[in-house]
Amino acid sequence: MLLRNATVATMQEGGGPYGLIEKAAIAVRDGRIAWVGRDADLPPEFDGEADDLDGRLVTPALIDCHTHIVHGGNRAGEFEMRLAGASYEEIARAGGGIVSTVTATRDADEDALLDGALRFADALIAEGAAVIEVKSGYGLDIETELKMLRVARRIGDMRPVRIKTSFLGAHAIPADMKDRPDSYLRDICLPALKQAAAEGLVDAVDGFCEGIAFDAAQIETVFKEAARLGLPVKLHAEQLSHTGGTMLAAKYGALSADHVEYATGRDAAALADAGSAAVLLPGAFYTLHETQKPPVQAFRDHGVPMALATDCNPGSSPLASLLLTMNMGCTLFDMTCEEALAGVTRNAAKALGLEDCGMVAEGKRADLVVWEAERPAELPYRIGFNPLRRRIFGGIG
Repeated sequence: MLLRNATVATMQEGGGPYGLIEKAAIAVRDGRIAWVGRDADLPPEFDGEADDLDGRLVTPALIDCHTHIVHGGNRAGEFEMRLAGASYEEIARAGGGIVSTVTATRDADEDALLDGALRFADALIAEGAAVIEVKSGYGLDIETELKMLRVARRIGDMRPVRIKTSFLGAHAIPADMKDRPDSYLRDICLPALKQAAAEGLVDAVDGFCEGIAFDAAQIETVFKEAARLGLPVKLHAEQLSHTGGTMLAAKYGALSADHVEYATGRDAAALADAGSAAVLLPGAFYTLHETQKPPVQAFRDHGVPMALATDCNPGSSPLASLLLTMNMGCTLFDMTCEEALAGVTRNAAKALGLEDCGMVAEGKRADLVVWEAERPAELPYRIGFNPLRRRIFGGIG
């Protein structure tokens, strides 16, 4: 495959804004990028029949590095409750929230869960996504946690997309064990993690460190087991309050700390030292009417890579658009357009521990998007508009 006369936002660092190359060409061989540069500099070995893109924008394919798209039911009723004034914590403590989705997910079989998840995956793919991270966490029993992860793997068999799975057994405390969180972790969460790892269903281990879920000491028991199994960790941290989750994530060299609205400058420094990314989730911030913004400037100051993701889930972030997520990152969190695009490409890859995607560079996978756009800022600029012209997945498309 040879693409010519393109405007390429390579998203490589150190090459100017967006790593932009105008009047560019991209040569693809065996599903990888073999060459990228100025059209006039194309080596003769790559010359041949080409697709003339007439100046259109090409970017790396997008990456959604934080989703919960495998679940049963929906929580539209809770949306109405929040509009009437109920808080996220009030809904959760009344038996709603995550626990209500647990019931629906336990009741659904694998095919039903797959059908539901594919609707969200298709929406993301239609906007140029080539990688989607999918979490468990709505089972809270061994059987259903494994069921969710199996369904997540099946998405990658059904669609041209890469799926990365995260075990999120430490997401909530099941209703019948609400006063025994340590027993839940010992008797259900950790055995489920071990079995899921044995079946090859887990790429990373996640947890929810918050007042309505688990404290840092409890999450650390899960992280210790992940380390024993040789699995990387990530964490929902500092979303609703400051509980020390980000420092714990940094201590264990986490791939990422996610949400992080209540993170501090000290937390940012710790993430930088650990080489961890901060995953910002404006969909949840927007849906929950939050006012505490993540410390974007502190992340900039300390050089913490900032990723953006939909957090697509049935409760706190019923969002299935990375394009809208980019716009929210700019308008709600004061990110620049370049930071937003890096957040769903290069930095999202880092948040998943992926080194073969997220940039247009030699040797990377040929996961590309051709947009009906002339400049990168057009992607986060529009609202409710999809300028995708062509999606290329592993050199095919």
